[in-house]
Amino acid sequence: MKGLGDLERSVMDVLWAHAGPLTARDVSKAMADRDLAPTTVMTVLDRLTRKGFLLRERDGRAWRYRPAESRDAYVAELMLGALDMTGDRDAALARFAQSVTGSEAETLRRVLAELEEK
Repeated sequence: MKGLGDLERSVMDVLWAHAGPLTARDVSKAMADRDLAPTTVMTVLDRLTRKGFLLRERDGRAWRYRPAESRDAYVAELMLGALDMTGDRDAALARFAQSVTGSEAETLRRVLAELEEK
């Protein structure tokens, strides 16, 4: 999965923060501090849909947008992509494991144990 540009990430942050689908107008209002033209927001939403980051459904004359994946899934894809760029995945994983906090390490141990049980 490709990375997101600054404006794309801001739009995705708005959509990830809301439980349900939003219209372009809703997203524009949520990003009022950025002083963006409504057409700019619509263009970004359309681009994110074509890239597979968003799903959209008709609501009268408007479209409602929602993320295709959770923020966690997106971040996991970025992490896997970063691992693919290394020449030595084991070394990169070891370095990562050395840099996590104790509670993060415990989360990793718990998840790995659950995966082993399956």
